[in-house]
Amino acid sequence: MSTATVIFSAPGEGRSLDILGAPALYKAATADTGGRFSVMEQAVPPGYGVPMHRHADEDEALYVVDGEIVVDCGQGPRRATAGTLLFAPRGSFHTFRNESAAPARLLVICSPGNRLEACFTEFDTAARATPLTPADIGAITARHGIEIAA
Repeated sequence: MSTATVIFSAPGEGRSLDILGAPALYKAATADTGGRFSVMEQAVPPGYGVPMHRHADEDEALYVVDGEIVVDCGQGPRRATAGTLLFAPRGSFHTFRNESAAPARLLVICSPGNRLEACFTEFDTAARATPLTPADIGAITARHGIEIAA
């Protein structure tokens, strides 16, 4: 594990990725934090959502900065408005979606973050070459320790 350095990431700075239609900006990549965690700001357009899934190796926290999303950690859907935090420890199924007519914005913190970051990078790269099918998405997530619920 490498040594982290001080990180200062001003508004709009960071590495941009398109995560299957949801723009993301990595404010701190896993490599920047000595392998400890990653932080990204994610725009969540109306209608966007992710399937119920779990991470084998990463804890994930979602903090709603703006807007509203619906989250579910297997205990039923809950509305999450600005200021809400969802923490999904590794191995726990979770999902989120934007059911509103307005965009939402999340701060996503993953620990350690390297596998999810690699997954999102692969989504971005692959989608630039060809539209991704559900089978493509499933294969990519499986390679990075993410299980999508049946």
